[in-house]
Amino acid sequence: MTYEETARKLRERGQEQILRFWGELSEEGKSSLAAQIGAIDWEQVALWEHPEDLSGKGKIEPIEGISLAEIARDRNIFRKTGEQAIKEGKVAAVLLAGGQGTRLGSDAPKGAYNIGLTHPLYIFECLIKNLLEVTSHAGAYVPLFIMTSEKNDAETRAFLREHGYFGYPGEYVRFFKQEMAPAVDLGGKLLLEEKGRLALSPNGNGGWYSSLSRAGVLRDFPTVEWINVFAVDNVLQRIADPVFIGATILSGKLCGAKVVSKAGPEEKVGVLCLEDGLPSVVEYYELSEEMANARDKTGQLLYRYGVILNYLFEAKKLEEIAGARIPVHVVKKKVPYLDERGELIRPEEVNAYKFETLILDMIKLMGSCLPFEVVREREFAPVKNRTGADSVESARELLKENGVEL
Repeated sequence: MTYEETARKLRERGQEQILRFWGELSEEGKSSLAAQIGAIDWEQVALWEHPEDLSGKGKIEPIEGISLAEIARDRNIFRKTGEQAIKEGKVAAVLLAGGQGTRLGSDAPKGAYNIGLTHPLYIFECLIKNLLEVTSHAGAYVPLFIMTSEKNDAETRAFLREHGYFGYPGEYVRFFKQEMAPAVDLGGKLLLEEKGRLALSPNGNGGWYSSLSRAGVLRDFPTVEWINVFAVDNVLQRIADPVFIGATILSGKLCGAKVVSKAGPEEKVGVLCLEDGLPSVVEYYELSEEMANARDKTGQLLYRYGVILNYLFEAKKLEEIAGARIPVHVVKKKVPYLDERGELIRPEEVNAYKFETLILDMIKLMGSCLPFEVVREREFAPVKNRTGADSVESARELLKENGVEL
């Protein structure tokens, strides 16, 4: 677009302020800013004033899953089915790794954080070792797609290349960048973080499939039928787990979710349920006290399946729902921005809205989901904080319990 066209479109939306430094930009800078403006989803930006009501839930009921005892009973059948799918090239894995290690005291990609004590042991290394255990046993590799962000893409690629992908064959590794969404101030005005750059932030983990599709890397592996999506911060999780894959395939469901039994009614974790007959993740604060404490005849919590962000999606169904608009969560944040003088302001109070989609909102769109219970101490060691609960400290203890040398 020309400057005149760009300025006119912005004037129509009351957003011409983002061109205030246009005259100071190089031709390359002008071209870049115009491209950013052209990529804006204006429908999404308009949600700042009338955000979607995401608080109301439909009729919530418990969902039937597969218990640890049932998994143990049929483990060999599930494993055989899952390993066959891996050997036939039907399984891929997507690592959501767009974050920084800020809360851990690091500006590097979170996956590059060293949790070792006597020798280096990186989060990426833990995850890839877990995946290699599966592929070694199955006798076949799975494509590993790594979602980065604009802020950590180059560093993530360089780090993994420098470490030889921790033993995983490079021809099976692909990177793709998460799409970004602009931030607006509390009055709905777009913000700049540089004179030629909008204040952009990752659009939430619910955008992983649209970002993957846009990157086109899935075309390199046309036989893929199932995609296992997992987060970077759980160092114990099993990736492309053939037992999980086989159980989901044999269930006839279009989606599987690894879950842990809640430690108690008060545990603050999203719970897999049915909402109006469809699978849905309900946040802990959306359950009434009565529902949170309800138990079945065996004494187990009715709403006990806590999600750990390890999902298996059928690829064809993902293509079907790709055009569906995932709910957008409008969240208040502190966002650095340029003021009218071009000075960078780092606010101490919330000053902006960000727009995010969440992977848990995709579950309902899939139409069916199998809750697959795992042992918490063996598969759930999140690294979110430096100390305390869900921290580097707690993850180290769990890794030790599972025989990992630190």
